[in-house]
Amino acid sequence: MRILITGGAGFIGSSLSLKLLEKGYKIRVIDNLSPQIHGEDPQKSELFLRIKNQVEFIYGDVRNKEDLELALKEVDVVVHLAAETGTGQSMYEVEKYVDVNINGTVNLLNIVAANPKQIKKIVVASSRAIYGEGKYKCETHGEVFPESRDDTNLSKGDFEAKCPKCFETVHVLSTSEDSRINPLSVYGFTKFGQENLVMLTGKSLNIPAVALRYQNVYGPGQSLKNPYTGILSIFSTRIKNGNDLMIFEDGKESRDFVYIDDVVDATIKAIEMDEANHKIFNVGTGKAVNVLEVAKTLIHCYQAEIPYKVTGHYRLGDIRHNFADLTKVEDDLFFNPKFSFQEGIRHFTDWVNSQEVEEDLYEHAMLEMKEKGLYK
Repeated sequence: MRILITGGAGFIGSSLSLKLLEKGYKIRVIDNLSPQIHGEDPQKSELFLRIKNQVEFIYGDVRNKEDLELALKEVDVVVHLAAETGTGQSMYEVEKYVDVNINGTVNLLNIVAANPKQIKKIVVASSRAIYGEGKYKCETHGEVFPESRDDTNLSKGDFEAKCPKCFETVHVLSTSEDSRINPLSVYGFTKFGQENLVMLTGKSLNIPAVALRYQNVYGPGQSLKNPYTGILSIFSTRIKNGNDLMIFEDGKESRDFVYIDDVVDATIKAIEMDEANHKIFNVGTGKAVNVLEVAKTLIHCYQAEIPYKVTGHYRLGDIRHNFADLTKVEDDLFFNPKFSFQEGIRHFTDWVNSQEVEEDLYEHAMLEMKEKGLYK
């Protein structure tokens, strides 16, 4: 079986490629080697070099019809990972995110539709960003789905999500796949668009399709060059440069951090198991870790004497909390994450210690967002 992985030279794609090769699959990758991920000399990027001589590599762009037609020849399964990532950056690079994430997916599906009997399955990478704040509990109104947090409250240091009915503070619950879809960023909107396009097209063409709503993925191979996404890599690069850590809000905002090996495991199950067909799954750990704990854990693992400061600053459009309900993926795909946060962080920081120290571009990224009115 030949599997095409779009965006396959990226963090998740390269890790998935290597594991699929071990299982005997033929792997083809199409990737445009974006400098934001791979650096100014992408041919020397570790992510690219780890797969360069092991997969059939096509340097190309999913927005280019000819590139994709070449990539799809004699392919049995498509894993569609190609996307622009980063919630903050998406809010002022709207055209770019829509072009790559939506138009690139449309381009892919148009070619698939021209020969629908060729492709046996499509797996698309979705995101927890499509939920927005996700599911919460209000003491008065039960399960609720908060809207975007109000700038007035945030500016006063009130960072918690509010009930949309009584406006009282609510308590986070795990977010299941049937929860309300309410993306609060352009990135989240485009990921939901990708997911919908693939699932609807798969159904209409009778091609099994699977959408995986990845939580916050981390681990060895994560880009240390990208200052716009991945708090673990951003904090690691700052620590390695001897720069202090500036923590947004009160540091209690939390995410579901899932280790790369678990993400690869879930994705392979989606490829191989018929039970996944035409379904949508959360992929995470089902546990929330707050940003303050992330910072302290990284400083400890690196044995660094780096100060951290809880600033009270915030980014408009950021969510307060989100972690996944894994009931569906556990029941249907028998997926259970193997790596705890503490174990995954040890593997990640060991890998970071083996890498060259990258230039810290975080402050430049924050200045950019401040100029756009997104960072307060």
